[in-house]
Amino acid sequence: MSAFDWLPPSKSMGGEQYFEDFALGDVFRAKPVSVSEAEIVEFARRYDPQPFHTDKAAAAKSQFGGLIASGLQVMAVTFASMIEAGLLKGGGMGSPGLDEVRWWKPVRPDDTIVMQARVTEIKPSDTRADRGYVTLLFEVFSQKQERVMSYSCVEIVKRRPG
Repeated sequence: MSAFDWLPPSKSMGGEQYFEDFALGDVFRAKPVSVSEAEIVEFARRYDPQPFHTDKAAAAKSQFGGLIASGLQVMAVTFASMIEAGLLKGGGMGSPGLDEVRWWKPVRPDDTIVMQARVTEIKPSDTRADRGYVTLLFEVFSQKQERVMSYSCVEIVKRRPG
């Protein structure tokens, strides 16, 4: 039994994924990822050097009451886990950007988090027959059944050859 069994069932991400393989409402989920204190501090020192990410004593005095992971780290590690699980394998062509990025709850040392992606829109390209656009709502949840982050992203996806 997993700490994330309460989430809706996930569609398999095995094999290559092309535009035609996505359907409105499809849900994809990666493997859970745990974030250690050392990883939080190491990432933050390099990419987000704010005291509540890098200094345990300063973090204890902050509005968070303790060390928290950078939201950028949460996004990076969970998106990497989604790609490693096979989302957009073979068909991903990049993205023009992210929308509505929200950090709902802090991620703390030793939390386990999981990313889920839900297809919210599918649109073939009007100008390029080799691709389409798949809008995904990415949500990250903790082992405490809390949504900790969300964002929307339009992915450019190759159409199936032939």
